[in-house]
Amino acid sequence: MDIQLFQKSLEEKGISLSSRQLEQFDMYFNMLVEWNEKMNLTAITDKPGVYLKHFYDSISAAFYFDFSRDYNICDVGAGAGFPSIPIKICFPHLKISIVDSLQKRITFLNELANSLQLDGVNFYHDRAETFGRRPDLRESYDIVMARAVARMSVLSELCLPLVKVGGLFIGMKGANLSEEMEDAKKAINVLGGKVENIYHFQLPIEESERNIIIIKKERKTPNKYPRKPGTPNKSPI
Repeated sequence: MDIQLFQKSLEEKGISLSSRQLEQFDMYFNMLVEWNEKMNLTAITDKPGVYLKHFYDSISAAFYFDFSRDYNICDVGAGAGFPSIPIKICFPHLKISIVDSLQKRITFLNELANSLQLDGVNFYHDRAETFGRRPDLRESYDIVMARAVARMSVLSELCLPLVKVGGLFIGMKGANLSEEMEDAKKAINVLGGKVENIYHFQLPIEESERNIIIIKKERKTPNKYPRKPGTPNKSPI
């Protein structure tokens, strides 16, 4: 996906990018490739691939959810900043927090945010399991997002404890979602969530399957969740 097609495809979805925003995406791409030579941030480093599979794919959540309000968003396991940094570039008013377990990635994200002059961003070096138990942050976010971090049964335990009652967990997943959602039914319910919508679409050009799951937080999450680091993955609810 070249830059012109990236811009045109977003415009068709009602997202118009200024020259400054396009410049920020270009800087993002260059920093991603530069830092990727020092640490493992992504296997995709060609410009068309990054614009399609990282930038466009991240922003696709905004095709199904309106980010125009002043939401406080947490991105769990964002790695090199996906999906929240591309969304932040498109919607600069959003408040973004990213939690990631690798300090090197947090260092990259801090440098990235400074270079792109992004305001209202916070980065936390922590495991999602311990982050979700922090009294100052637990059940404090309007929206919690995660992109292809783990299976939905596991992801729900990492994300739903951070969502305030009445808020949303937005999961971004690839193919084979139906089996995952079946396995995750119990976890979503136990953690206080209810599936509101699942949107299916194909990524342009390569036509790979994508799914966006929107889960409403209806009740407080029981205090025992999330369990200690590693447990959700080893023994899903």
